[in-house]
Amino acid sequence: MAIVWPCPLSVDAYVGAGREIEVPRPACPDCSGSMTKWSGYSRFVREAGRCRAIFVPRARCAPCAKTHALLPAFVVVGRLDVAASIGSAIEEVTGHRSGVRPVARTLGVPHTTARGWLRRFSARARELAVAFAALSVELGAVAPATTGASDVDALFALRSAFEQASGLPGWLALGLWRFASAICGRRLLSTNTDSPYLVFGRRRFMPPVPFATDEESEPDGT
Repeated sequence: MAIVWPCPLSVDAYVGAGREIEVPRPACPDCSGSMTKWSGYSRFVREAGRCRAIFVPRARCAPCAKTHALLPAFVVVGRLDVAASIGSAIEEVTGHRSGVRPVARTLGVPHTTARGWLRRFSARARELAVAFAALSVELGAVAPATTGASDVDALFALRSAFEQASGLPGWLALGLWRFASAICGRRLLSTNTDSPYLVFGRRRFMPPVPFATDEESEPDGT
């Protein structure tokens, strides 16, 4: 299992911290027991066309003996590229400011990779739009306007939810797409149809499930 935590550090700063990286220790998502450090592993992330190895700490729950990877929010579970790269491609193409191939060249990724991000986002857009809109309203906003285009509506709702969350401690520094990653785990680009979710302190928002956990698959580079 993987727990995505709202890490505000740049990739360089995170890499520089190495195995000494300070991470939160959330309650076990399976039994709510307390967890302790439990080794970790290395994986790669790609930013601006450059691959970097990062250390991912693991935590172990004493009561149920399960272990969980603690992933920084710049990671999109199961993807090689960082959340900001994936998000910028989605925004550029969905906003009709660029095509997939120019965006891919700018980001230093294969165009098939960027095309895959767009296809997954489009497939999830309706569920994402509803869930982010619900979260935005729960945080105090008026329901975002809809356009009838699900991918555009999903972006509007995400931005609205982030704007509301930015007034709470610690979330503004993440930026839009780390915020989305922290909420969704791999669900941002997954075929899994569960709605996104977010927890502030002890209060849970739509739907009422533990903080950003999901099984992590190895990055597929796409």
